Amino acid sequence: MLGVERLHQHTRIEEQIDLPFLESLRISFQSLKIRFGRSIITTAGITLGIAFLVSVWTNNEIDLALQESGRSSTIANLEETSEQGISTKDIWLIIMSLIVCVVGIANSMLMAVTERFREIGTMKCLGALDGFVVRLFLLESGFQGFAGALIGALLGTLGAVALGLKDYGLDLFFYFPLLPATPEDAPMRIGVLLLILFGCILGMLLAVIGSSFPAWRAAKLPPAEAMRTEV
Repeated sequence: MLGVERLHQHTRIEEQIDLPFLESLRISFQSLKIRFGRSIITTAGITLGIAFLVSVWTNNEIDLALQESGRSSTIANLEETSEQGISTKDIWLIIMSLIVCVVGIANSMLMAVTERFREIGTMKCLGALDGFVVRLFLLESGFQGFAGALIGALLGTLGAVALGLKDYGLDLFFYFPLLPATPEDAPMRIGVLLLILFGCILGMLLAVIGSSFPAWRAAKLPPAEAMRTEV
């Protein structure tokens, strides 16, 4: 009988501390507002990496679209200004920039965990589950990743458009590859809109990956130790 009462009591406690997902979203967003300065620094790294990726890829899409236009002046400009496809050098630069993004996110989130030892300890003393703590940090990093990637994707697209105007003039607007296309006897183009969407998803995933270890560390932090820590 005593065991049944303890089981019911344990169930009631879990129901009290296992907050709904929407409440976790609200708490994560509020935390980002409080630490807005650090959030901007973390977001800036993602913005630069995704901007470079989208810029290179969009520039390649523009080259393909204008080459398919068949206009002799456009093809002449294309042959003079660039080579078709993304170069190996650009691919390596993209990979390295994204790796730097992940490392920067991990470092920033580790510092955030250190600064919030007492906050984490208080939540765990009040009965917060490890999964709840992990969820908070992953949501925060996901917000930052998506926001930074969206800004970076738009900046990268604008940069590619500026370069395209310089190389091809107003022909760029007539043949701008906004949507996917599968022309005959030519490589498939995925379109700039899908590139922006892909950049946003990639940035969010990189942010979540980079914050996975800091989130796990925060969840495993003993409450008593966290409360004694001087930050």
